Amino acid sequence: MTMDPIPVNTPLLGDRERDYLMRCIETGWISSEGPFVQEFENKFSARVNRQHGIAVSSGTAALDCAMAALDLGPGDEVILPSLTIISCASAIVRTGAKPVTVDSLPDVWNMNPEEVAAKITPQTKAILIVHLYGLPADVDPILELAEKHGLAVVEDAAEAIGQTHRGRPCGSFGTLSVFSFYPNKHITTGEGGMIVTDCEDLATKCRSLRNLCFGSGNQRFEHEHLGWNYRMTNMQAALGLAQLESLDEHLKKKRRIGMTYGKALEQTLGLALPISETPYAENLFWVFGVVVENKRFSAATEVTESLATRAVGTRPFFWPIHEQPVFRRMGLFDGVVHPMAEKLARRGFYLPSGLGLTEEQILRAAKELTQIMA
Repeated sequence: MTMDPIPVNTPLLGDRERDYLMRCIETGWISSEGPFVQEFENKFSARVNRQHGIAVSSGTAALDCAMAALDLGPGDEVILPSLTIISCASAIVRTGAKPVTVDSLPDVWNMNPEEVAAKITPQTKAILIVHLYGLPADVDPILELAEKHGLAVVEDAAEAIGQTHRGRPCGSFGTLSVFSFYPNKHITTGEGGMIVTDCEDLATKCRSLRNLCFGSGNQRFEHEHLGWNYRMTNMQAALGLAQLESLDEHLKKKRRIGMTYGKALEQTLGLALPISETPYAENLFWVFGVVVENKRFSAATEVTESLATRAVGTRPFFWPIHEQPVFRRMGLFDGVVHPMAEKLARRGFYLPSGLGLTEEQILRAAKELTQIMA
């Protein structure tokens, strides 16, 4: 008997999204000039307690603009976790600056603040905080270090839309914060992203960078700086606004998914499950990640390949930045070792976690995993 596949992600779209998209089609406002863009920027930035929102075409675009707006260049260093998506480091490298990586904590899988302190040098200009997989990084000690040393802080809250740290919204910390609206996020625009900040000058720079750094007035096509076409369309923003209005419902569903998995897998031997809370946050379970501790398996791929034969989709954890072949060929990270990031990358993966997931699918995925681990 062939089983229906359980995709690793299915977005949740409804009547409101359809209605807002139809407004774009009916009015003809489908480009980045449409009114939904500014409305989405204003309402999203207000949700995370920021003064300015700059909508862009992806989370990677948001990182590119944020790093460029800080005027980083050769000789500068930016500290970031090794366990994160490559976009975080590539945005730094493209400025000419050097990414400096730190290891992960074993329980929350986020960057280790003590290692951040040890990596600060006179060349350090910024720290990139990344919130991973449902729990935020502990931002307080990192912000204290940044203030002490006069460093900028960029907060990547792509996986933490709606999450809080000690009651404050993720996305409200540091100099600039960035988000992604890829289909697996709590808010999706298909592709898309957002930069938020309280600094008007940085907001102005980011708006210019996302729009090719056009001149003004009669000098529109005279460019003093190089930027990108990273604009968000009105249709994307329409989707985003509809999703924002459903965010609280999405967050509740994510927590239900996480708790259902946790209960179904709590007796499964050889798996480390995500912790449900820390002293500063409850887990939002953006995804339900697990780490294979059973030494019978040499790597998580042995488990995920078995799940694939049972029609259960999975995704591996990020591959560490310090082990990326493209950066090694550039001469970066020679001799760098981060044992926890390396372990999590090799032995961690996440189960189907999309908002469209049904309880039946969750329980089936958990049952298949339990049988494989037995």
